[in-house]
Amino acid sequence: MLASEAAVPPDARPGPVRAWPSGYTEWPAPATLRHAIACLWAQVTPDDGGNRPGLVLPDACSDLIWEQGHGAFVAGPDTGPVRHLMEAGTVVFGVRFRPSAGGPALGVPLSELRDQRVDLADLRRPDARLLPGTLDPDTAAIRLLELAGALVAEGGPDPAATRAAALLADPRALAEDVAVDVGLSLRQLRRRCHAVVGYGPKTLQRVLRFRRFVARVDAGLPAGQEAHDLAALAAQAGYADQAHLTRECRALAGLTPAALARQRSGQDMPVFPQ
Repeated sequence: MLASEAAVPPDARPGPVRAWPSGYTEWPAPATLRHAIACLWAQVTPDDGGNRPGLVLPDACSDLIWEQGHGAFVAGPDTGPVRHLMEAGTVVFGVRFRPSAGGPALGVPLSELRDQRVDLADLRRPDARLLPGTLDPDTAAIRLLELAGALVAEGGPDPAATRAAALLADPRALAEDVAVDVGLSLRQLRRRCHAVVGYGPKTLQRVLRFRRFVARVDAGLPAGQEAHDLAALAAQAGYADQAHLTRECRALAGLTPAALARQRSGQDMPVFPQ
């Protein structure tokens, strides 16, 4: 069952769809859910621009999503880029679970959803019936957020994985030391991460380091930045050198760092952040 509307106060909702801007937008999660939910987001594709290509990048998170005309589905944690087509005139609304929250909330090991998009009906059929693609987007957004609140109430973030993710955000951290810190053996930490994050601690650390680079690019890297500046960004993000950054960027984004910077600045194919 969905949580009551009281669990999602009106001032915590993203507002009517008619007020949402075109493109990709994020909103903070309701205060009571921020320990488990990183953000709410929407992608609004205008009627007048035709279909648009998009690119989803790995971010160590999983998402509960409603898409107009399709219905509700879950996007598992990605280990590489996902290209897709955003159809003209459609609205997509999503709730993004933090790395340690998706598995417990959805009640399924996230390793089973890694690099997949799975219809909610395959995981929680009664809830999927309440989120058909024929809903008006305003109703769908409220119901999806209420469902997310109910799921978090049923299964909150894993404390050990939450602490591990915080430690692994440091690219210098060793998985062995992180395991000791959270009171697990290395094997237990790997199993826990696979269940609640979707992959092991080494992959989690790689993705978190890549997202740190992406965040620095989004903060203002101009298109055509010189190679030595990219090298400085690589060092700031925790890469051994620019070559290391280039290898990881190709693996996780399918692009060179310079090409990714051009996309993030809006000069090339639109990017659909995740």
